[in-house]
Amino acid sequence: MSGTVLILGGTREAAALAETLTRTHPRSRVITALAGRTREPRPLAGETRIGGFGGAEGLAAYLRAERVTRLIDATHPYAHRISANAEAAAAMTGIELEKRIRPPWRRQPGDTWIDVGSEAEAARAIPAGARVFLALGRQHLAPFARRADVHFVVRMIDPPPAPLPLPRHDLVVGRPGTTAAGEVALLRAHRIDRLVSRNSGGTGAYAKIAAARTLQMPVIMIGR
Repeated sequence: MSGTVLILGGTREAAALAETLTRTHPRSRVITALAGRTREPRPLAGETRIGGFGGAEGLAAYLRAERVTRLIDATHPYAHRISANAEAAAAMTGIELEKRIRPPWRRQPGDTWIDVGSEAEAARAIPAGARVFLALGRQHLAPFARRADVHFVVRMIDPPPAPLPLPRHDLVVGRPGTTAAGEVALLRAHRIDRLVSRNSGGTGAYAKIAAARTLQMPVIMIGR
C-alpha cells in the first residue's frame, strides 16, 4: 500500500492503527488528526495534525489538498459531529471511508447499571446527597450544573481553562487509571457512591467500570 492515509483519531485504537500502518506500509504517508482538546497529546507514529477542519467542506478541502487516498474514522464513539463530517467529506471527494468505531461495553455479572440516553437524563437520575464521579469531558458538564444537592468529582487530563460549571465539586487532574485497583482507591478516597459514564467501549477507560463492580456501586450509563 502506498499513498496518504488520514486517520481521524483521538483514541487508543487510532494510535495503535497509526503505529501499525507506519510499520507495515513504510511507503505510505500516515496522518492522524486530533481535535486538540488535550494540551500535550502523547506522541503518535507518522504525522499529527491538531485542530478542526471547518466542517465537512473544510475536511473535503484538506483531503484534496493533501491527496488523501484512504480515510479512516477511528474517533471516539460519541464524536458524532466529526463522524458525520467524515461521511459527507468522503461523499464529496469520492474517497472511501472506513469506520473503526469500537463496540460498547456489555453489562457483566455484578454490574449495577442505570441506563439513560443523555447527560440531562443522567443528571436527573442522581439521588439527592450523592457523591458522584463524573467520567465526562468538560464540554458535557452543563446538564449537571443545577444539581447543587450533589457533590461531584471530575477528572481531567489538563486543568480546565475556566472554572467548571458545577456548584459543588472536586477536580482531579490526570489521565484515567489503568487498573481496577487504582480506580477503587480513587473512588474510596473521595467517598464516591455513584459513577456517571458514557458507554465508550474499549479497554482504555474500562478500569473505572470494573472498580464500580468491585465496590457494588451503581453506574449511571449514558448509552450511544
